[in-house]
Amino acid sequence: LVAVGQKPNIGVEIAKLGIKLDNDKRIKINEKFETSIKNIYAIGDVVRGPMLAHKAEEEGIAVAELIAGKPGHVNYDIIPSVIYTSPEVASVGMTEEQLKENSIKYSVGKFPFLANGRAKVNNTTEGFVKILSSSETDQILGVHIIGDQAGNMIGEASVAMEFEATSEDLARICHAHPTLSEAIKEAALSVDGRALHM
Repeated sequence: LVAVGQKPNIGVEIAKLGIKLDNDKRIKINEKFETSIKNIYAIGDVVRGPMLAHKAEEEGIAVAELIAGKPGHVNYDIIPSVIYTSPEVASVGMTEEQLKENSIKYSVGKFPFLANGRAKVNNTTEGFVKILSSSETDQILGVHIIGDQAGNMIGEASVAMEFEATSEDLARICHAHPTLSEAIKEAALSVDGRALHM
């Protein structure tokens, strides 16, 4: 895999309009997505945050709500990311490196697809689910999945994190059998050394 990255393609004319840019040449916005010019808003790839279509969509909804006088919000800490390779790679929340950098004590639960019944039947046993949770509160801080259907599975982790679930909460949810998503439950159980099928 070779990736060169991406950057906003705004053009120089925008600065002539009086719209301010940040140090990374993205449009500066406030907490309501408003630019340096009142009633002009910006979202998506030209503003801070990951350059993902679903992030831009959430920002668009938030801006529309704010313009309509309603509360609008995007939780940037819980934006899932998916790499559509084979196997897929998906993640949401913090990585182990970020947790270490921020001196956050954490526990790890990991479960391989090799031990998942559905993955065995489908011959898609490559990969795993990894859950990172706070050592103090057990709140889920990050989920990382490598394997078939990882992009579809990461949504469950995003919902759990949005509601500040713990790995214990996720471990106690009944998952249909046989499904790949059982690996999420097993990884949650694994945080406390209780995975059933290891």
